[in-house]
Amino acid sequence: MGTTADERGRIYLPKDVRDRYGDRYRIVELPTHVVLLPVDDDPIEGLRDAVGDAFADIDHDDIEGEAIATATAEITAEINDRDRQSSE
Repeated sequence: MGTTADERGRIYLPKDVRDRYGDRYRIVELPTHVVLLPVDDDPIEGLRDAVGDAFADIDHDDIEGEAIATATAEITAEINDRDRQSSE
């Protein structure tokens, strides 16, 4: 699916996308692209809904810390790959 920003920088999300993912999103800027991520009203509850009781015995602060560490590692790897490609 593609879309174009209007003169004020707004993008249109089709109704079926809004129905499926909601109306709140986080814009994440990465070195090579931008990602639009849906945001649950309660992100921790959304995570629990998605994975069931897999994290029932884990504190939400631990989940958050691990998620940040994973995202940081992925972004660092992407930056390193981009730098390697540009130096070749």
